[in-house]
Amino acid sequence: MPRTAAHGGGHRVTRFARALAADPVEALSYLPEEAARRREHPVDHTVDPAWERDLHRLLDAPWPCPERVGADREWDAVVAGMRARGLAFGRHTYGHYSDADRSLARAVWCAVRHTTPDVVVETGVARGVVTRFALTALAVNGNGHLWSVDLPHPFEPALHAQTGAAVPGRLRDRWSYVPGSSRRRLPGLTRRLGRVDLFVHDSLHTARNTRFEMDRVARVLAPGGVMLVDDISTHQGFAEWAEDAGDAAETLVCPSADGEGLFGVVRRV
Repeated sequence: MPRTAAHGGGHRVTRFARALAADPVEALSYLPEEAARRREHPVDHTVDPAWERDLHRLLDAPWPCPERVGADREWDAVVAGMRARGLAFGRHTYGHYSDADRSLARAVWCAVRHTTPDVVVETGVARGVVTRFALTALAVNGNGHLWSVDLPHPFEPALHAQTGAAVPGRLRDRWSYVPGSSRRRLPGLTRRLGRVDLFVHDSLHTARNTRFEMDRVARVLAPGGVMLVDDISTHQGFAEWAEDAGDAAETLVCPSADGEGLFGVVRRV
């Protein structure tokens, strides 16, 4: 075996061993996900080039969108705040994970502003870009609460201090942070809430985990409720869920602003 490959494999084993020692239950939950990855495959999605217009049609919202200025202002504030703190920002800067793309952030903003949800749930926080967009929009609405299920990067403990870094204290009264993986925390949370108006999946992007989260939330998704599902381009999870849902849901596939990925939108009919 080449030395570089051996070194890389040894590094992965070491990181897993440390994660196992820190939290054996959560670390072991990654093993079935890794096994399931072997059955994943990309899907030839039909991407909607006019996704913003069609998102607003899906939301029964006006187009052109009167909220575009507010969303762009919030994005600029997030970027400036992260740079002021000396934090890297963007693709593959949170370990091998990424901060939310500008298009997804804008979709979250518009979904919150136009549908005025009472109950918003997200999975995955990282530095909290989507979290901040949702919380700011809720604050502008003057209504609603966000629950965030999040397992900080299990193999990069040095990043844990950056969790929610984009979220200022003034927004946190509408925020409940639920530590742990969605596999462990989401079922109990959805049972307690009883209804979800808006859901954002931005946690572990495997077909298995994506289907699990969408299936769980769909059980309590309100009529007209919306799901935004990030990073659907590398696996079949979103496509299979949409096919199984049939006429019970309307879906869109949207391109990221930088062209590196796709996210999906679901509205319950």
